[in-house]
Amino acid sequence: MNRILFVNGVVLLPTGFRRMDAAVCGALISALSPEIEPGGGDRVIDLQGDFLVPGFIDMHLHGGGGADFMDGTPEAFLTACRTHACHGTTTLYPTTLTASDGDMDAFFVSLELALRQNGGEGGGARIGGVHVEGPWLAPEQAGAQDPRYLRTPSVEQFERLFEKSGRIAVVTLAPELSGACECASWLAERGILPAMGHSAATLEQVRTAVDSGFRHMIHFYSAMSTVRREKGRRIPGMVEAGYLFDRVTVEAIADGHHLPPELLLLIHKIKGPGRMALVTDAMRGAGMPEGRSVLGSLRNGREVVVEGGVARLPDGSGFAGSVCTMDRAVRTAVAAGIPLEDALRMASETPSKILGTSHRRGSVIPGMDADLVRLDSSLNVRMTLVGGEIVFGG
Repeated sequence: MNRILFVNGVVLLPTGFRRMDAAVCGALISALSPEIEPGGGDRVIDLQGDFLVPGFIDMHLHGGGGADFMDGTPEAFLTACRTHACHGTTTLYPTTLTASDGDMDAFFVSLELALRQNGGEGGGARIGGVHVEGPWLAPEQAGAQDPRYLRTPSVEQFERLFEKSGRIAVVTLAPELSGACECASWLAERGILPAMGHSAATLEQVRTAVDSGFRHMIHFYSAMSTVRREKGRRIPGMVEAGYLFDRVTVEAIADGHHLPPELLLLIHKIKGPGRMALVTDAMRGAGMPEGRSVLGSLRNGREVVVEGGVARLPDGSGFAGSVCTMDRAVRTAVAAGIPLEDALRMASETPSKILGTSHRRGSVIPGMDADLVRLDSSLNVRMTLVGGEIVFGG
């Protein structure tokens, strides 16, 4: 089988950056060496000093390229996958919004149809699994999520949900809701990641939640409680718990709006690159011109305005998702002062470990999936490979 051979590049290995050649054979990384001799039929790509890094893994996003996963069409999934592949994402986890049963059913039907094409004529980023965000959220921290469909969780609801799809990888709940901890234990026993988010929980409620199986917090700082005072007594919230509990990983929307540079640095300083993942939380406006847009399905979604690089509610009262891409997230983290190596790991290796796929993805090692990104010195994406196939650049 003919190979793709990358030469004259700087490769991010588990041990750091190295001048290295890399060979891809089929869907896998086949060799790494300071110098690899080309064989007959090999396609040789001269990186000219560019970086070759693991493909980005986005574990929380709602769409892009004018499409939202809640649109209920396979074309929406494929459009978003192609859009984010142009920005270095090789694996993504389509994320639902709190919605009607009909919209949720359409999401899962469209997912299966899209999976039949993705990697074939569909191209673009790989769909790694589903992230279900809501409807089990705290009303006071619902943010842009539709309050009409919020619910209290129960195992029976999850049993019905998992009859719809076996591809669910992450479920977000507010841990203080009645039944949430029981549900987290049920999910963890089945290899599903229970995540905390859109929550008004106290630190003690989070402690109980972590003991029940919760291990992750979505979009850290956004739609979550922090320290408050009651009769002069300070009560820590979700944010403080996220810092305190080492078993908890967190994700950060590094779009330059949801978190100021100082908070990105603080999260990195306390949690470290191994427990902090970069995500986009991108909605359909990612990769599109600014202006009016819709969060959620075109049929039942909420009108938003994309302006100044972020999506907002029309009245300006809050953000409504981001229009970030993973390459932008890496650049934002680096601009905040986070070392490049750490920023790249937080976009690839760390989410892969959180999701339990690090045996296949997230590192440049022979035998791993050939999910690779070529970045220039300004950290712009010049090429994206998914499973050994060039889906962007050339």
